[in-house]
Amino acid sequence: MSPARSRANRERKAGRQSEDGRFVRQQDAFRRWISADGNSGLPASAGRYHLYVSLACPWAHRTIIVRRLKGLEDAIAMSVVDPIRDESGWAFRDVPGATPDPANGFTYLAEAYRATDPHYHGRVTVPVLWDTHAHAIVSNSDDDIMRMFETEFDAFARKPELALYPVSLRGEIDALNDAIYETIDDGVYRAGFASSQAANESTAYRVFETLDALDARLAGSRYLFGAAPVETAWRLFVTLIRFDAVYHGHFKCNLRRIVDYRAQQLTVSVSATATGSATGWARRTGSSSPDG
Repeated sequence: MSPARSRANRERKAGRQSEDGRFVRQQDAFRRWISADGNSGLPASAGRYHLYVSLACPWAHRTIIVRRLKGLEDAIAMSVVDPIRDESGWAFRDVPGATPDPANGFTYLAEAYRATDPHYHGRVTVPVLWDTHAHAIVSNSDDDIMRMFETEFDAFARKPELALYPVSLRGEIDALNDAIYETIDDGVYRAGFASSQAANESTAYRVFETLDALDARLAGSRYLFGAAPVETAWRLFVTLIRFDAVYHGHFKCNLRRIVDYRAQQLTVSVSATATGSATGWARRTGSSSPDG
């Protein structure tokens, strides 16, 4: 099992509306765990696992960042689906911003889901970590994929010394992750996809309450924890970097923009070289649905 899995992050990606108009996420369907020692039944290995992502999806964006920061590009191959989905879902195409699928030759990501579970009827979401030996999905949970990349693949990483989930801070990191997920990372989707005015307003106000609290926290510190970004910063970054371009208008979170806050060092301090073109994926996110 994964260590200290976040309580609030059990729900993810695609969702539905509750009777009172609230947006509720679909749970992750596949959550197996890769371990450095192999005791989980899935040993960490170079070349065995393949990452499927969309540049439009902030949940997938997190895993792209961690893969890059840890230096796992040579150990874990990656394919990028077309950011523009058709009625059949995420597709592999040889077009700008996307790649074919060299691991399996899939045309649609849905084929990976059906290969893993022929009876699967949920939404097809990214990211997906694929086991090329077992020919099955390991995980479609961005939380778990991030953690596995952070903690279980050091033997194959170019930067094994980089501690994005340091042992001494894990309790604090988990607590802040939960709060940020509930009110900001998923909060913008709960506001944008709410089907009632009351549900929209209650969730949108919570977005800005937490942003205000983080602004105050960062007024006296460059980073959320210690002297460098940990995973919490990257979880938050993928939302903040899209916020003014996408969530502020399209998702009805328009009380303030991120640029209006004093403590902009969170977005300034994280390097765009680890994340790709802001303009490109912000534009794609604007046309995407909530399910990565």
